[in-house]
Amino acid sequence: MPIIVNVDVMMARRKMSLTELAEKVDLTLANLSILKTGKAKAIRFNTLEALCRALDCQPGDLLEYIPQTESH
Repeated sequence: MPIIVNVDVMMARRKMSLTELAEKVDLTLANLSILKTGKAKAIRFNTLEALCRALDCQPGDLLEYIPQTESH
């Protein structure tokens, strides 16, 4: 998938545990883990906003687009 989720990178920079972040953004550990590992199919804007607030970052710090190369 060309969208990379960098929640774990921002958590490490902020020295924040998965449990602490889950409490701050009011998500279950399971849902946050799915998002963190890049297995989520979608993210709500209010969840993205809560993550940005808790991690003191911008949406672009959490999500990265990497185009896939096409093989011919």
